[in-house]
Amino acid sequence: MSVAASVAGAAYIVAALLFILSLAGLSTHASSRRGVAFGIAGMAIALIATVWLVAAGSWGEPPAALGLTLLVVAVLVGGAIGLWRARVVEMTGMPELIALLHSFVGLAAVLVGWNGALSGDDLTGALRDIHHAEVFIGVFIGGVTFTGSIVAYLKLSGRMASKPLVLPGKNALNLGALVAFIALTVWYVLTPVLPLLIAVTVLALALGWHLVASIGGGDMPVVVSMLNSYSGWAAAAAGFLLNNDLLIVTGALVGSSGAYLSYIMCQAMNRSFLSVIAGGFGIEAPRADAGAPGVHREIDAAGVAELLRTARSVVITPGYGMAVAQAQYPVADLTQRLRDRGIEVRFGIHPVAGRLPGHMNVLLAEARVPYDIVLEMDEINDDFTGTDVVLVIGANDTVNPSAADDPSSPIAGMPVLHVWDAADVVVFKRSMASGYAGVANPLFWRDNTQMLFGDAKQRVEDILRAL
Repeated sequence: MSVAASVAGAAYIVAALLFILSLAGLSTHASSRRGVAFGIAGMAIALIATVWLVAAGSWGEPPAALGLTLLVVAVLVGGAIGLWRARVVEMTGMPELIALLHSFVGLAAVLVGWNGALSGDDLTGALRDIHHAEVFIGVFIGGVTFTGSIVAYLKLSGRMASKPLVLPGKNALNLGALVAFIALTVWYVLTPVLPLLIAVTVLALALGWHLVASIGGGDMPVVVSMLNSYSGWAAAAAGFLLNNDLLIVTGALVGSSGAYLSYIMCQAMNRSFLSVIAGGFGIEAPRADAGAPGVHREIDAAGVAELLRTARSVVITPGYGMAVAQAQYPVADLTQRLRDRGIEVRFGIHPVAGRLPGHMNVLLAEARVPYDIVLEMDEINDDFTGTDVVLVIGANDTVNPSAADDPSSPIAGMPVLHVWDAADVVVFKRSMASGYAGVANPLFWRDNTQMLFGDAKQRVEDILRAL
């Protein structure tokens, strides 16, 4: 082994350790910034080591100047685009940006697989068969990840309807695609011909599109974490083809952590993990205006301020609407104002609030809301019965009592925040429209609920002035 390869190997080990420390750091609010720093450092070391390997000619013949130049240019262009997007993207646009980034990983895995198939090899016997299996499986995983992530991006960005695509026999189509993939893999290992590689590429692209298109808007947060897992396995498959240990380790870390996160979120939503990854439930939600149970009551900012003045305990449950309105800063000011008056204020965060795991936690941390008053659903749900006022700011499906009361509801059985158990509930909304899952919310017509209409940021600022 050359000196360059030895140095790069040591650098890859350091990078892998930093990636593990990054995941550990991201597990809590207090250590999240440190976790991000570890991840950045690990990726920087990995990139530098890879460029060093290529420059030293450790991969086969000494590289031509053009090849090395293209590699450096690609790194610089990709880094510049990444910095630009990170600076300009709003937190509300983060879920679809992450879905788009997952598609790049899938596409890269497909290209690496095709390169491995077309470049040829001098392997024989079992090693040759293993190589062909790696190529085929890598292309399949990458193709599913690529088109699935594109559909998730289109749904999350509003460029595609969020309702599930329900084709006749959709489960049979998915199962048939998997059976066909297994048969094609065996065939390709025995007879590695180009038409079979083309066939599995088309099959994977179609399956990825259908899998995610069949999942409704209410399950999209699970889809994002699921695609994160897929992208990790795609990267690991590319690592086997490129004989790159770091890519294998990193892909396995991302794949396993994404799968576990998806499982946790499915538990929080009372969803079957296998059902979601197999294409969702395929249930189209009823119209939001169907069966309105009564007349809602409205309240103004002054009325909300009066409720808050006399309250002893207040819980704020934010949702995606708070992110859209960028209301986290006035909400943080309101929290501090109430705490200065001796009122207990806490936040109740549903596991899938927003459209990305941890979306609300990041927004509140950005506005410097203390970590110790931001509680998860399981920590706050039993306390609503002793709460004087609940402010539901931009949340909808995560506070819908139909999940607990209506077995026929598309979200039946999904654990939700029991805000209706409080003495008074104030719902901040622009209108009486349903949430992202398209399910009507009876909370809006409950006797102890009042609606505060308008932009969430402006309404919170009005309450602050009234206080």
